[in-house]
Amino acid sequence: MRGFELQHAEEIKLPSRGARFVKGFSRWLSAASAIPRRDPFAFAGLLLYFAFVVIAIFADSLITYDPREILFDENYDLARNLAPGGDHILGTTYSGRDIYSQLVMGTRGALIVGVTAAVCVVTIGTVLGLIAGYFGGVTDTMLMRLADIALGVPFLPFVIVLAAFMNPSQWNVVLGIALLLWPQSARVIRAQVMTLRERAFIEAARVTGAGPWRILFVHIAPNVLSLSFLYASIAVGWAILTEASISFLGFGPSDSVTWGYMLQDAYASQALGRGQYYWFVPPGLCIIAVVVAGFLISRGYEEILFPKLKD
Repeated sequence: MRGFELQHAEEIKLPSRGARFVKGFSRWLSAASAIPRRDPFAFAGLLLYFAFVVIAIFADSLITYDPREILFDENYDLARNLAPGGDHILGTTYSGRDIYSQLVMGTRGALIVGVTAAVCVVTIGTVLGLIAGYFGGVTDTMLMRLADIALGVPFLPFVIVLAAFMNPSQWNVVLGIALLLWPQSARVIRAQVMTLRERAFIEAARVTGAGPWRILFVHIAPNVLSLSFLYASIAVGWAILTEASISFLGFGPSDSVTWGYMLQDAYASQALGRGQYYWFVPPGLCIIAVVVAGFLISRGYEEILFPKLKD
């Protein structure tokens, strides 16, 4: 069969680079557009993501106070622990800051971390998966052992240590996530590449003189693009959950307001004991909503791309 493919490789007309990218992107777009019709739960996840994105974009217009500003009442007393109502939709913190404004601005911080980390994770995983799957041999062995090491490192403790020894910032959290979460996507993409490299159109590309890197990124990469988007939707939720965990433990950035920072502030101020549910419940629900939305989208997207997995 392989000899037959080589014999007739010259008869196969190779699509252009743009055509292959468009084909791979259109497959992802087709799967995404099918979500509302075939999976209402995944569609609900998409709507949640869309709502959070809109809030993050227009956060400056939606907030009523500076989330870091300490507020005072008309008697110039500290406006602390105010219940929801009036000018403070969700009340105020023990330090006199507006909870609603913190929640809205925290959405932007969460999505910045989530999207940036997802892009880094998927980019690293896709590139290394492509290289390992196509070249095989020693290259494949070395990259997969590197993946085993990354998978063996305790995730949350590693990110905490990284944040503790470096200046606490959102970008350190992104770095820690990118260094440890790429193996999952890399392994799946590697397996897909190992099947694609034996196809007739790849043999035809070799016969026509295409080099290995051109074959890898022009002919193979567009065909695994849909898998990259699948893992990106999962990585967003995990990144936001990780950032919230780091901030809750006190190792997060102190110069920005995030959902994890709100939970840590509420815990330190004993909001639970005071019965101030309006302080810690909203950020907790937002974190849960983002993680669940990512799971629903990934499951719906996976079932559309690989319908045999449902059986």
